[in-house]
Amino acid sequence: MLDATASALRTVGTESEPAPRAAGGGEKLIETLLLLCAVLSIITTIGVLAVLLFETVSFFTKVSFSQFFADAKWTPLFANKHFGIWPLVSGTLLTSVIAISVALPLGLMAAIYLSEFAGPRTRAFVKPTLELLAGVPTIVYGYFALVFLTPILQAFMPQVEAFNALSPGLIMGIMIMPMISSLSEDALHAVPNELREGAYGLGASKLSTIFRVVVPAAKSGVVAAVTLAVSRAIGETMIVTIAGGAQPNFTFDPRGAVETMTAFIISVSKGDTPTGTIEYQTIFAVGSMLFLMTFTMNFITQRLLRSSRGKGL
Repeated sequence: MLDATASALRTVGTESEPAPRAAGGGEKLIETLLLLCAVLSIITTIGVLAVLLFETVSFFTKVSFSQFFADAKWTPLFANKHFGIWPLVSGTLLTSVIAISVALPLGLMAAIYLSEFAGPRTRAFVKPTLELLAGVPTIVYGYFALVFLTPILQAFMPQVEAFNALSPGLIMGIMIMPMISSLSEDALHAVPNELREGAYGLGASKLSTIFRVVVPAAKSGVVAAVTLAVSRAIGETMIVTIAGGAQPNFTFDPRGAVETMTAFIISVSKGDTPTGTIEYQTIFAVGSMLFLMTFTMNFITQRLLRSSRGKGL
């Protein structure tokens, strides 16, 4: 009797479950297109890395590692050639540090305000308005830094040169601030309200809840936003080309002229340098160094995030 009942129930259950519908021709086409897009992106990445690696290896067959890493002068376009990369690295790091020093506190505070204090109408108006800063062409930012911000800085600091690292660094900070604020606000807004209510129930104030509960809970999103912003600052070209001075000085004084790696690449890529020459191959050597810097930064960030998750932070 029991066996017959179980058999009947299995039969009813089998009949009630709909059979999986076979994918139609349209779904298969969409799946194939999505696969092709993914494969195309992988092939493009491999192609870029292959070209970069090939030209870089060719460069180092003519220039030794000691000339590249142990020299403090960068004059590959002059008669007396020097290939020390550190002036370009120092200029890139200097402007990027200034930019992130401006963008991080302003962007994070703006994100906290929009997520925790602003009303729905204020948030709906302020956030898109703030994001408009990211849509301004970088060449406009460059000339703004040169003709507007630099004279103001010279009025307060006469030692600031006409071309300097401070002015483009500050403007780059304004440029990447919307990236930090927008992405961080999304991460903060996604924190469950239960965490806030639990903190309030334990007697925490609003500020304590924000900085000790909400921000740590959204740490992954905030760190990702900062990482993207730093990568954007390191890869910025037009602002530092126009307002930085294009002078490869090995210095960390923001009042003087500097040249970043991206500024050098664009200065050599104008078409005047013959293909295959050592001057032409410096573009790829500098590009490889830039790639290694951003890759290392992203790798360290990911490891730190995984470590913090493993510790339950």
